Amino acid sequence: MEDRTCAWAMSHPLERQYHDEEWGKPVYDDKVLFEFITLEGAQAGLSWITILKKREGYRAAFEDYDLDKLIKGDDARTELIIENFDVVRHRGKINSVFGNAKAAKELIEEYGSLSNALWQFVDGKPIINHWKEMSEVPASTEQSKAMSKFLKKKGFKFVGETICYAFMQAVGMVDDHVVGCPKKQKSAK
Repeated sequence: MEDRTCAWAMSHPLERQYHDEEWGKPVYDDKVLFEFITLEGAQAGLSWITILKKREGYRAAFEDYDLDKLIKGDDARTELIIENFDVVRHRGKINSVFGNAKAAKELIEEYGSLSNALWQFVDGKPIINHWKEMSEVPASTEQSKAMSKFLKKKGFKFVGETICYAFMQAVGMVDDHVVGCPKKQKSAK
């Protein structure tokens, strides 16, 4: 079988690097999971390359995703971020990070970790799909719909079912690398 990298990752070197080094690899670290909740929420309505280019700006603006610092965020911090950091300048998206940090802390308290709370939607192990073309990949699934409903109920914002599915792909809960992509996880079919 020929090696063929997922088409979406071929337009920009940052996309290719992200595809090759991160996308679809299982992540269980709470800090990284929260980073991706933030980035996927920020991406809503925009291209992923826009967010990748601003990723370091997000890390700086949001205290390297330190939840204890983020839960103290307020309108003054939002203004500071808008004026001084390379992020998407959408007050709702920025404010959501502070509220999401509070909700994440509550999930950690309830489930022992953010990872435990989120990975439950795939029974703790990646779903490995076998798409031949990226056009076959769905925008959402029953799992992403359930995750979205759960997170919204727990107080998260910018976590719709499509955002949740993109998050699941990013953190390896779902492997949607196309068949033949050298980064596809190996599994029984």
